[in-house]
Amino acid sequence: MDTTTLAAFLAVDLLLVFTPGADWAYAISAGLRGRSVVPAVAGLIAGYAGYTLLAVAGLVVIVASSPTLLTALTVAGAIYLVWLGFGVLRQPATLTASASPMESSRAQIMLKGVGISGLNPKALLLYFSLFPQFIHPAAGWPVAAQTGLLGTLHMAACAVVYLSVGVLARTVLRTRPAAARAVTRVSGAMMIVIGGFLLVERLTG
Repeated sequence: MDTTTLAAFLAVDLLLVFTPGADWAYAISAGLRGRSVVPAVAGLIAGYAGYTLLAVAGLVVIVASSPTLLTALTVAGAIYLVWLGFGVLRQPATLTASASPMESSRAQIMLKGVGISGLNPKALLLYFSLFPQFIHPAAGWPVAAQTGLLGTLHMAACAVVYLSVGVLARTVLRTRPAAARAVTRVSGAMMIVIGGFLLVERLTG
């Protein structure tokens, strides 16, 4: 693949990654809860790694072309986001000198991240609709290799942006417990709204 194609893909991909959504909400929430930024982002990236493997295997086309399977995935992802959002609202984060350690283990934090990105049907459609525009079978690279490279670039962009968002949230709000609680509640509300929108969109569409 030539550098022009890769640069064009990164430009479009970064616009999407910089758009706040469920991933942003989780990264912000994690950033306000102890040292949980890295495992949270690792979980989000692991979910996208699964989609990358599906794309390389060509299964994305099968899933995206199956209304029943896509509906099931959407509903599961929406319910999971709503459930997480209510959990965040029940226990808003605080960052004070006497703050207690994270109640959730790093493994649990990572698994939640995997669930958020892995059950997000928008991610599936991103791979299905965006990637083919930058894949050229006659370019000399196998289609699977091109798909894998684009998926790797997408995951790298997500890792940099989400880590920055989480660390920035934790750093800026460390000495502002009231603001931290407010931001966490907004993040939880965002998860609920996004999950509810996906649920309504799929069930009424």
